[in-house]
Amino acid sequence: MIRHHAFVIETEAEEGIAAAQAWAERELGMKVKGNPDVVVLRYGLFSVEDARRVSELAARVSFTGEHKVLIIAASRAYHEAQNALLKLFEEPPQGAYLFFVLPTLGGLLPTLRSRVQGLSLSSSGRTRIRISEVAEEFLKANKEKRSSIIKKLTSGKDEEERRENREEAIAILNGVEQAAYAAVKKRRGGSAAALLSDIATLRSYLYDRSAPVRMILEHLSLVIPKGLI
Repeated sequence: MIRHHAFVIETEAEEGIAAAQAWAERELGMKVKGNPDVVVLRYGLFSVEDARRVSELAARVSFTGEHKVLIIAASRAYHEAQNALLKLFEEPPQGAYLFFVLPTLGGLLPTLRSRVQGLSLSSSGRTRIRISEVAEEFLKANKEKRSSIIKKLTSGKDEEERRENREEAIAILNGVEQAAYAAVKKRRGGSAAALLSDIATLRSYLYDRSAPVRMILEHLSLVIPKGLI
């Protein structure tokens, strides 16, 4: 008997979408291709408005059978948007199955995390999550180069540029986190584990739109251990 109706998958968007679709085929016997009851939604930044749309779609009656699958893939989600999903993920409509695909679960609120089942991709041949180019550049850079990157990302001229810079800052944080997790799995000492603890704290600030991005990135630069990648 299938017990869980809400899942979270930590991986890149397309890989997570494919895994969710494979689950629907395997566990629900659904044909994914061309099925209007398998809805895939892709976002960069997942907002409150997006969360409301997901709730509306989940509440609709299925077209072809008793099940409906909603797959939400996002690069990150505002805390307000996650809060807007709490009721839906705790009590999905009858026959609805929800999948939230994120590149990292570091920014997932504990209240939302407690309502979802983590879906492992090991059985489907999970590949290593690629670190973004901006994160890799930051990790490999010396002190002076990192300072230059930080300056660039904290000098937006307008709201749109500042938003894009914040996205890059979050991409850096996500990439550093992925590298730290990989180091911990390889048992490369306690410095990477300590870094993960720092990242958890920094992320809670970075998701606040009024957060001091410069101070966050400068602190991150200082706590990254040498040779992380």
